[in-house]
Amino acid sequence: MVRFRVLLVLIAALGAMSLLGAAPAAAQAGCSQQLAPPPPVDSSEAPIPGTAPLPPLPVPDRPVGGPRMGECGLVLPDGAPDPPAGINSMSWLIADAGSGDVLAARDPHARNRPASTLKLFTALLAADQLPTSRVVVGTQEDADQDGSRVGIGPGGRYTVRELLTGLFLVSGNDAAHALAGQMGGVTATVDQMNELAARLGALDTRAATPSGLDGPGMSASAYDLAMAFRQVLSRPLLVALMGTKQAEFPGYGKKPGFVVSNDNKLLSTYPGALGGKTGFTDDARHTQLDAAERGGRRLIVVLMRGEQRPVSMSEQAARLLNYGFALPPGRPVGRLVDGAQPAEATAPDRTPGALPAPPEAGVNAASRNSTAGFNQGGTLLPIALWGGLAIVVLAGLGALVSRQRPH
Repeated sequence: MVRFRVLLVLIAALGAMSLLGAAPAAAQAGCSQQLAPPPPVDSSEAPIPGTAPLPPLPVPDRPVGGPRMGECGLVLPDGAPDPPAGINSMSWLIADAGSGDVLAARDPHARNRPASTLKLFTALLAADQLPTSRVVVGTQEDADQDGSRVGIGPGGRYTVRELLTGLFLVSGNDAAHALAGQMGGVTATVDQMNELAARLGALDTRAATPSGLDGPGMSASAYDLAMAFRQVLSRPLLVALMGTKQAEFPGYGKKPGFVVSNDNKLLSTYPGALGGKTGFTDDARHTQLDAAERGGRRLIVVLMRGEQRPVSMSEQAARLLNYGFALPPGRPVGRLVDGAQPAEATAPDRTPGALPAPPEAGVNAASRNSTAGFNQGGTLLPIALWGGLAIVVLAGLGALVSRQRPH
């Protein structure tokens, strides 16, 4: 009789395990890439001497954007064709900028480094806080910024609009530094970027620099960058600057003004392209954002941790845009939320912002997404269930062995 009862326990436990086989892929595979970016390849993210390394940002209990946003690997509508060949980016996402529908993705909440695509947050803050006609005097510190620069010089005089132009067209780290100086300095601007991320519900994002240069604890995700990009597309000024192919930029001292050209290749090669943002660091590898309009629809594509070979990042973005436009509407796999859920807006390591809501942002507490499901970082619920079932199985086996062991 005891053996029969033990067998019943084992059968019930195995049946429950088979039911858990239907759990989201994130719960089964662990999605370790969701927790933090890969280790850095250089010392750019070394913490300030005397300070401890920053831990990864907490993973929310529910995947932001819907249960399927918590899946690992490809996230496609039922019956959708495979994505186009040649997409080597580790994480990507396609979304409708108007409705906020996520049309398809791969590892949407995987945490990677954003590189210069993080400048979207700097641009949003500057556009909402600074008059475009304000004149900013360049400094040597602006000019000495590492990486890509538009060409600011000490004593040069630049309007905020011109600095934003340099930010978008040539990814000027000097322009990002100059804009940060008008918003309280680098530290204050980084704090505001993190406040903005928290307010938007971009819980994978932690800024370390205004430019996207790698720094301690930096992270973002394709999902978060798509939300920020959607905000950019709601600002007519930023859309106009992002889609500018060439612009005059002031000189300084005896250096005359010069022409800067947009480094986004799709502007000249993809029908309906609205522009976007590219980025690269040794740690981040290649990142890219693009938007295009066709048939009254605006689609966003985000690619992270990609390589230029065998297919260029621009070509990868073009192929994913074509794929997105070909998908039938009304079959989203997730949604770009309109703001942080109340319980998620106070995640550790980020202070909720007191920033005024941007006029076009559409952040409305009444319309906050309330999706439920497993999270991406190896949710505690599946772990607890498996652990509990393991205990039951082991207890049953122990009872069986005890019953059979000679005394």
